[in-house]
Amino acid sequence: MHFDFSDKTQEYIDRVQAFMDKHVYPAIPVYEEQHAKDRWGVMPILEELKAKAKAEGLWNLFLPPNAEHDTEEYRGAGLSNAEYAPLSEIMGRVSFGSEVFNCSAPDTGNMEVLHRYGSDAQKEEWLRPLMAGDIRSAFLMTEPLVASSDATNIETSIVRDGDEYVINGRKWWSSGVGDPRCKVAIVMGKTDPDAERHKQQSQILVPMDAPGLKIVRMLPVFGYDDSPHGHAEVVLENVRVPASNLILGEGRGFEIAQGRLGPGRIHHCMRTIGAAEVALEKMAKRLLTRQAFGKNVADHSIWEQRLGEARVEIEMCRLLTLKAAYMMDTVGNKVAKNEIAMIKVAAPRMALKIIDDAIQAHGGGGVTSDFGLAESYAKIRTLRLADGPDEVHLRSIARNEFRKYRDAEYPTHKPESGIQWD
Repeated sequence: MHFDFSDKTQEYIDRVQAFMDKHVYPAIPVYEEQHAKDRWGVMPILEELKAKAKAEGLWNLFLPPNAEHDTEEYRGAGLSNAEYAPLSEIMGRVSFGSEVFNCSAPDTGNMEVLHRYGSDAQKEEWLRPLMAGDIRSAFLMTEPLVASSDATNIETSIVRDGDEYVINGRKWWSSGVGDPRCKVAIVMGKTDPDAERHKQQSQILVPMDAPGLKIVRMLPVFGYDDSPHGHAEVVLENVRVPASNLILGEGRGFEIAQGRLGPGRIHHCMRTIGAAEVALEKMAKRLLTRQAFGKNVADHSIWEQRLGEARVEIEMCRLLTLKAAYMMDTVGNKVAKNEIAMIKVAAPRMALKIIDDAIQAHGGGGVTSDFGLAESYAKIRTLRLADGPDEVHLRSIARNEFRKYRDAEYPTHKPESGIQWD
């Protein structure tokens, strides 16, 4: 096993880190000032940073090489999942960091869907401007009236009517809808409710200005609106789109979803590790600069234990995430599904514990907006639900474990210990 990065990966790490140090970190106060003035607008500083990143070739870094689908006009940086993973962690240290490099969700997943499954016309209309960073997008799957952790419950209907599909349903946690640059959504719904369970669903492209699509409200997370990105409740009432907007074909929704969610979970987990590193850094600095009961808070043994455990947990999650990324590159998402499920559970839990300890180290200040820890906690907490809740992933892991032993032969003789095996 090799635990060092390739020369190519290290070069990109150095370039992204240098860009963050030179451009992104100094821009944080400017971003916050502009955001405070126009919470649901486009931040000029962000557009300036994106132009600089594109000019330096630090653009669409997430898009892995795919010989079948790569063309000159739709080619990313050509990095594998394992090569991109450490870059995602660096970007994840700043809330808007990923967008600077055109690597933010849900655009990354939507671009991968179009890159892998989209028709030539769909790529020309939507993938090209997404890859250019000219527009943004949304992904509409979760619904308020059903348990969407089981995606077969999704009730939104997609019905063929001549040369069009008619869409009716209600979605929520539609991330990205709040951004004024959001021009298209990928919607998951049922084209054939009588088909085999995993063949009922399809995915279709819906322009955000389509008649009948209504944004009901933006949903806060622990009081934070996550603007200008946002998470919306959306109603689709007799929304008509051309039949050519269907992606891949009827009944292919789950196939598309599995191709989309694997890489997305890697990205989420590495960004989460970046957020955990920031929390650990803030915690350590706070403990070293505050005194209580006659000595630095850092010198109280409980904080030594918490800081040490934080470092252990981060390193374990990083290695597990890199292993999952490596397996996705070498044996495919299907074989790597156990590792993908494990990191999806482990990374948010790890980060939440460290952020919570950092909040505790900051005392009352930790739960204010002054240090960014409360907002970070709110964002990371949603990841225990997004892309499948912990319970679904743990169920999948457990079933894979049981599968190893279900058909195994166990001894039936009587061991010397006197224990009888059944």
